Order: sequence, then structure tokens, then C-alpha cells
Amino acid sequence: MTIKRRGYAAWSGDTFEGVGSISTASGALEAYPYGFHSRFEGTPGTNPEELLAAAHAGCFTMALTVVLADAKLVAKRLHTTAEVTLTHENAGYRIGAVHLVVEAEVDDIDALTFDYLAGKARQTCPVSKVLNAEITLDTQLRE
Repeated sequence: MTIKRRGYAAWSGDTFEGVGSISTASGALEAYPYGFHSRFEGTPGTNPEELLAAAHAGCFTMALTVVLADAKLVAKRLHTTAEVTLTHENAGYRIGAVHLVVEAEVDDIDALTFDYLAGKARQTCPVSKVLNAEITLDTQLRE
């Protein structure tokens, strides 16, 4: 099975004062604004790194549900944060790291086993596989 998804970007103007918009084929984002200031200075709007963080958090969380199901477990609750690090290097900017933090409520599992299963999900997540970045993971198992 092959699945293809589309996203779109539009831009007008120069790098620093120009404005862009990002859209998804599903309509989840429709001409959502982004630009230099939202990417590098924290002004309102989005940026590619924030969108990548959300995609990675979502992908990893779904991968974790699959790994848990394989172990005959179901999560009551999973909450994942992905922090993408963009650094400036000699050749320009690079996403060099992503740090995942997953908080979970899962019955009938100990912290060591949950760490192992979460690590397996990190390795099987398609977004993790496509990134050329160091991906670290912290787990927090709640009772």
C-alpha cells in the first residue's frame, strides 16, 4: 500500500519582509501565515519546524499505540511533546535534533517495559525514520 499526502506553500516578497502561507490538502491548514519573523523571532504565525514537531509527535504517538497493542496493552492516555532544534551551521540551517517526551497512563506495565516499548516506537515511527537528526526520548509513566 502506498499513501501520498500533499502540503502547499506560497510566498511573496523577499526573505525578511516577505509573507508566506502553508496549506494542507485536507484543509487542516488553509493559507496559514508564516514568514521570517514567525520562524526566527517568535511572532504570530507558524513555521516548518513547529509543523514538523507536531507531525513527529503525532506519528510517534500512533506508532506507540501499535507497539502497545502488539504487547496486548492499551493506553488510557498518551501525550507527546516533540521539540525540534534548528541550528545555524557553516552550510546554513539544519534540524539536528528532536527531543520527544511522552507522558502515559497504561495499566499493567512497569516503567522499564514502557521505556523499552516507547524506544521501539521511536525506531518504527515513519517520521523518525525520515529525519537525519538525533532523536532522543524521555518517558513518564503515570499511575
